[in-house]
Amino acid sequence: MPKILIGVSILLLALSLLFGFLNTSKVKGLRQELETTTAAQAAAQQARITSDRKLKARDKDFSEAAGKMSAAETKAGGAEAELAKAQNEKAELESKLQASEDRMRGLEGQVVAATVGGVPGSPEGVSPNEMKAMLDDTKQQLEVAEQEKALLADKVKAAQDRVTAIEEDQKRRASGANAPGVNGTVLAVNQAYNFVVLSLGDRQGVVTNSEMLVMRDGALIGKIRISSVEPTTSIGDIITNSLARGVQVQPGDTVIYAGSTNS
Repeated sequence: MPKILIGVSILLLALSLLFGFLNTSKVKGLRQELETTTAAQAAAQQARITSDRKLKARDKDFSEAAGKMSAAETKAGGAEAELAKAQNEKAELESKLQASEDRMRGLEGQVVAATVGGVPGSPEGVSPNEMKAMLDDTKQQLEVAEQEKALLADKVKAAQDRVTAIEEDQKRRASGANAPGVNGTVLAVNQAYNFVVLSLGDRQGVVTNSEMLVMRDGALIGKIRISSVEPTTSIGDIITNSLARGVQVQPGDTVIYAGSTNS
C-alpha cells in the first residue's frame, strides 16, 4: 500500500510539473504576443500623430497663402479698375481732340473765306483795318488750336500706350501660364515635411505632377514637383536631390513652370 501511495504521489508530481511547464510556455507566448501588439499599436499611433501634424501644417500654410493670395486678387482687381480708368481717360481725350479738330476746321474755313474774298470785300460796316484784325485774330486762334491739337494727340497716344500695356499684361497673365516659362513665388516653406506653397494654381495652368524650377538671384537652386493644386495656389514637394548641399528653398524664391512630367 505505501508503495502505491508513493507511486501515485510521484505521478501527481510529474503531472504538476508538466502542467506548470505548459502554463509557463503559454504565458510567455501570450506576453510576447501582447508586446508585439502593443508595439504595433504604438507605431500606428505615432504614424497617425505624424499624419495629423502634417495635415495641420499644410492647413496652416494654406491659410497663410490664402491671405497672401487674397491681397494678390485685390491687386488684380485694382489692375482691372486701372484699365477701365485708362480707357475712360483715353475716350475723353479722343473726344477733346475731335472737338479741337472741328474747331480748327471752322477757323481754317474762316481764314480761307476771308483770304479768297480779300479785305476789299469786307462786310458792310466793317473797315479794311477791322477786317484785317479779324483775320489776324482768326489765324492766331488757329495757331493756338493747332498747338492744342498736338498736345491732345500726344496725350491720346500716351493713354493708348498705357491701355495697350495693361491689356498685354492681362493677356500674358491669362494665357502665358499654359506655356513653360511662367513664373511665381514661394509663399511658404515647411522644412519638416519638405513641401512648399506657391502663388500659382489651376487658373495659371499648373497641373499635378508638373515640375517647377526654383530660382534665386537668377540662379537655379533646385526643383519641386506639384502634389496638390488649388485655384490660385498649389503645394509642391521639394526634390531634395536637386538641391546643392546646404541649400534650402525659402519664401520669396522664384519658381518657373517647367511643364508636366505626366507620360
